[in-house]
Amino acid sequence: MTIGIWILGDQLWAGQAALKSCVEQKAQTPVILIESLQYVQQRPYHKQKLVLVWSAMRHFAKELEQDGWSVGYYELAQDFEAPLREWVTEYQITELRVMEPSDRPFANLLRSLDLPCQITLIPNNRFLWQTSDFDQWAKNRKRLVMEDFYREGRRRFEILMEGDRPIGGTWNFDKENRQPPKGNLHTPPPLWFEPDEITQTVIQQVEQLTVPTYGHAKPFRWGTTREQALQVLDHFIQTRLPNFGPYQDAMVTDEETMWHALLSPYLNTGLLHPAELVSAAEKAFHENNLSLNSVEGFIRQVCGWREYMHALYRHVSDDYFAKNWFNHTHTLPEFFWDAAKTDMNCLQQTLKQVEQIGYAHHIQRLMILSNFCLISGLSPQAVEDWFHSAFIDAYDWVMQTNVIGMGLFADGGMLASKPYAASANYINKMSDYCGKCVYNPKARVGENACPYNFFYWNFLDRHHEKLKSQGRMSFILANLNKMPAAELEEIRQQARQWHEKS
Repeated sequence: MTIGIWILGDQLWAGQAALKSCVEQKAQTPVILIESLQYVQQRPYHKQKLVLVWSAMRHFAKELEQDGWSVGYYELAQDFEAPLREWVTEYQITELRVMEPSDRPFANLLRSLDLPCQITLIPNNRFLWQTSDFDQWAKNRKRLVMEDFYREGRRRFEILMEGDRPIGGTWNFDKENRQPPKGNLHTPPPLWFEPDEITQTVIQQVEQLTVPTYGHAKPFRWGTTREQALQVLDHFIQTRLPNFGPYQDAMVTDEETMWHALLSPYLNTGLLHPAELVSAAEKAFHENNLSLNSVEGFIRQVCGWREYMHALYRHVSDDYFAKNWFNHTHTLPEFFWDAAKTDMNCLQQTLKQVEQIGYAHHIQRLMILSNFCLISGLSPQAVEDWFHSAFIDAYDWVMQTNVIGMGLFADGGMLASKPYAASANYINKMSDYCGKCVYNPKARVGENACPYNFFYWNFLDRHHEKLKSQGRMSFILANLNKMPAAELEEIRQQARQWHEKS
């Protein structure tokens, strides 16, 4: 009996479960990694995403070889099945072990393969919470609220705790982490890398692809090895975490990263494990006397939000992707694929940045991109597909719950307590974008009215009956009810005209 291991492109970690299951017999255990051209034709992926994944896979294969594993690597293969069949036959493999995929579509692909061997799925160990643990926690609960889950995670893994109570006496310092970007913010430069020979080869190959892609491949500055990912983590802890908290929601023109960690691409390819991030942040808090609001805010993103998104994705039904509570059907405007085609400065700034590096921080994603898509009535499925295409850290498990649930409220409140809808007032408060825009952030109607304003009030008007059931919306709906009928009709007309022109 010969066991072989197939390592997927988001499982690039020597401690992953399939490798661990055979580590004592690594010299006799063949390993395979495959780049599939067919798989990347599912959507026009960002060039930087393809470069990151393929370069990281090639680097990881070399590291495994140096560690004594026998590695088969298939570059730019047409599909997965043909290389697998060839490799299984060559090594006379009787059992193929694969760490359980995080994404449903890939799990379905695995089930569809016709291979001359047994396929064994090893439980995924890339997250803090196992699916079965979350299901047990969620059982018989009336609500699956992130804050409840986060507190349970803090207790379960003993993170920032003093006995059974949170350090500092409170669980959440979010109110201290919403400062607008006033004055001169001396943001620390991020840690980027020059592409090595392997990465330069991948960049050239990605640029020569004939399948549809998005964005720019160069300059490519992301790390592609675990060693580089650990350097980014250390750099964040030393230079960015101390002031991460207060301005984590702020947005500034030409500031790509602010104080954000830039760790999600490395987490989501398996180069880092969330436990490493939490441990490093907690250690820095105790040893370097860092502000609790910054450390807690970062840890909440990792062991709270990220774990919650993955666990919910595994928990919800297969039809979650099709949710469309507001019945929004407008198509995606062209400027999502070409930032130069919009004159809204906040969108142009954010989309231009995504085109260049495949990244935007969480408030740009939620309150610029998702907010616009929600209030303008774009199809949730089209929006989710674009997010999955455009972001370097995007995977099915990442984007379904984040976009369908959090960003667009298309699940009707299964995930979020209210729609994250906002007018230009929020953007003007939390960024400097509006001061450099052709639109007036205070005008609801008229030639210079910001589209965020008329779309926002039109959204509230169109969905008044549904939104009444969301308790946190009562105050703003009361303001809508006071609006003069003539102005409301002008808002409706301006929203219709915008879609007709786009």
